[in-house]
Amino acid sequence: MASRMLKFTNIDPAMPEKRDAKARTQDFHEIYGDYAQQVAEDQAGRCSQCGVPFCQQGCPLSNNIPDWLKLVAEDRMEEAYEVSAATNNMPEICGRICPQDRLCEGICTVEQSGHGTVTIGAVERYITDNAWEQGWVTPIKPPRERDQSAGIIGAGPGGLAAAEQLRRKGYQVTVYDRYDRGGGLLIYGIPSFKLEKEIVERRIRRLEESGVTFEFNTSIGEEKTLSDLRDAHDTLLIATGVYKARDLKVPGIGSTGVHAALDFLTTSNRKGLGDKVPTFEDGTHNADGRRVVVIGGGDTAMDCVRTAVRQGAKSVSCLYRRDRANMPGSQREVANAEEEGVVFEWLAAPEAILDNNGDVKAVRASRMKLGAPDPSGRQSPEKTGETFDLEADMVIKALGFDPEELPQLFGEPALTVNRWGAIKVDFKTMETSVANVFAAGDIVRGASLVVWAIKDGRDAAEEMHKRMKQMARERAPEPVAAE
Repeated sequence: MASRMLKFTNIDPAMPEKRDAKARTQDFHEIYGDYAQQVAEDQAGRCSQCGVPFCQQGCPLSNNIPDWLKLVAEDRMEEAYEVSAATNNMPEICGRICPQDRLCEGICTVEQSGHGTVTIGAVERYITDNAWEQGWVTPIKPPRERDQSAGIIGAGPGGLAAAEQLRRKGYQVTVYDRYDRGGGLLIYGIPSFKLEKEIVERRIRRLEESGVTFEFNTSIGEEKTLSDLRDAHDTLLIATGVYKARDLKVPGIGSTGVHAALDFLTTSNRKGLGDKVPTFEDGTHNADGRRVVVIGGGDTAMDCVRTAVRQGAKSVSCLYRRDRANMPGSQREVANAEEEGVVFEWLAAPEAILDNNGDVKAVRASRMKLGAPDPSGRQSPEKTGETFDLEADMVIKALGFDPEELPQLFGEPALTVNRWGAIKVDFKTMETSVANVFAAGDIVRGASLVVWAIKDGRDAAEEMHKRMKQMARERAPEPVAAE
């Protein structure tokens, strides 16, 4: 009904209620509440129902955003869930952690017209959270079972998306992961104040109930080789993500108290999951009472600064070599961090880690200015000649991630990689240099967003399906000619 839409002219944008900064920094629970049904309908009704929806073009999954917004506005919630789930294997997760301000909401036509964006991410989260509550999210029941199998290395978002798509088609699917839980960075990298772990765990349970087999604590190249998995399955997908932390090459980097971002975040998340974590108990990865400096400007850096605040840090600063407008992380996350007391040192780059008898005591930084654009179009940071010292008891490096040396780890020299170590694929088929072995997500494109990993996993699953159909045809016995 048209009367339920185009409400942007008389209703302002409204996110779900956000918890007070002082209260929310005392725990690791999500900071946003839930929409009331009427508020969700009103916010969905602000959509202008564009003939050419830019929001859809801004979404890597090409989600049918205007369609499910209209269905929510009309209180057709089960249909809204079906439309949302048709293109996204975990909408409630993307609704929580996607940087919508850089994707769908950033190019929303209503936003461009000056009326404030439609709160797409919050409505997306509401749709599927409501679907779980109503019992509409059920185990997968393929129309028929196939005798072919697919193996997936990596239980992160790309691997999970591929597993679901292949299981829907009736394939026997086994997911291998070196960690003790599924989810990858969703479970161990992203803090609970952005994504409660039960949200991820229930997705894993649903796949298990759908017949997907998980083999955790399995390192490919140790317990099993890539060759072993090729023998066990008709097709394979490598969706390991990228976990090797980029290092900082400055004097003093080896001082006690300097840590990689993922080590710090994994420790915190394991603690929240109830695990016994020695590096937290002995204070190694515990920011309580410390002056913390995080180096980096992406979403991982934001996760680190906000985690440090919740652990009880004495002070938390973020050092970034460009200005706020040129940082790669979500502006919404920066605003949340500022509300929680994080101090940002823009246009500042580390020169050295200063120590006292081997223990970090400060970060020496150079003041920067932005110069001419580099080949990517971003302005290059240049030193001004001015330096300053930032006191620190703990320094966290959040400089991004690179691929691990998979051909060596997997014992498969025929697996080719590019000069950055990412797996080379034929982008038309997602197939690697090894026959019937495909790859998707960050291990192909480099460190990126969860939503891109989901898209890649879905695309790879479709190509694996095509290959296995071809294999089945080739194996089919020739018809017996009539005498």
